[in-house]
Amino acid sequence: MNRAALTARRFTHANKAFSSEQSLPSNAYTDTANVSNASVNSTSKLSRAHHRCLDRAIRVDQAGEIAANFIYQGQAAVLGRDRNVGPVIQIMWEQEKKHLAVMDRLQLQHRVRPTILSEVAKGAGYALGAATAMMGREAAMACTEAVETVIGEHYDDQLREMESLPSEHPSVPLLKNVIREFRDDELEHLDTAIEHHSQRAPAHALLSAVIGAGCQAAIEVCKRI
Repeated sequence: MNRAALTARRFTHANKAFSSEQSLPSNAYTDTANVSNASVNSTSKLSRAHHRCLDRAIRVDQAGEIAANFIYQGQAAVLGRDRNVGPVIQIMWEQEKKHLAVMDRLQLQHRVRPTILSEVAKGAGYALGAATAMMGREAAMACTEAVETVIGEHYDDQLREMESLPSEHPSVPLLKNVIREFRDDELEHLDTAIEHHSQRAPAHALLSAVIGAGCQAAIEVCKRI
């Protein structure tokens, strides 16, 4: 990874850490005082094309968060007691738990049909997390690096696609801001993996390529079913 880009991202993450927890867009879905707000309990009337865009985005993102939770669960099962990476894995997993809870709310709010492959995502995610953790700390971090690289790019692509969505209804700007927040979280996980020596993993390039290709294939499949 380009060192200047990594440094810039670390600066962004540092600024985010100083921001108020209350300012996070996703908190609109976790704050019980906000349940009556139209931005979280109703959906926009969209054209068929725009609804397909929103439908694909939420279905894929929900499936991705299911897989991410089980990846970290698998890693924690193997490395949870490791003093070096166990706490790191747990912190990232806690963020993914929040991501999934919010995506579940978004799926219901916008009446999106969830993927029929959720059980596959759970099993594949756990197997990937546990298998790479068994290969060692660096391989577990290489898994995180590869997954989050693809997911960061995926969220960027989604945000570009969503530029065409009408923003009159408050749920649409909120959705975009939630996706930006989650993208930044995933990129923070990527940086964390690199800081914990992901690139020292055996056969790092091959491992990254295989995991990355698998993630990209899963994204395309979940857009459709």
